[in-house]
Parts: sequence; structure tokens; C-alpha cells
Amino acid sequence: MDELSPINARSAPLLLTVQEACEALRISRWQIYQLINQRRLKSVHINRRRFIVPADLTALIEELQREEASNG
Repeated sequence: MDELSPINARSAPLLLTVQEACEALRISRWQIYQLINQRRLKSVHINRRRFIVPADLTALIEELQREEASNG
């Protein structure tokens, strides 16, 4: 298998389900949807399913850290 291929058996998933995002952040589905509705967490739709790009989870965490630093 080509190591330069962007998609291979060892790569991380390109999209996370809402449940996987919940597990990664250790928060409830309700909280994930609240963040999405507040436009603090981006999501994508494929047909009727909603997915989260892992980089968007990282961006949310960084945003929360900046908020904490400015409030602290």
C-alpha cells in the first residue's frame, strides 16, 4: 500500500459520527447539537447523516482554551 495515499488502512477517519464526537469530547449528544446550533462546532451532512470533521473538534477545543485563558 502506498504510504503517501491520503486514505489507507492505518489512517484516522476523515469524518466522525455525532456519537464518536461525543465519545471523543466526553459530552452528551445534546451538548454536541447545542454546540452545532450555536455555530461553535461545524458539521457536514451526507444524505440524512451528520458528521464532524476531526479538525473541527480540535478547533473547538482550541477556542475553548482561548476563552478560558482570557477569562482566567
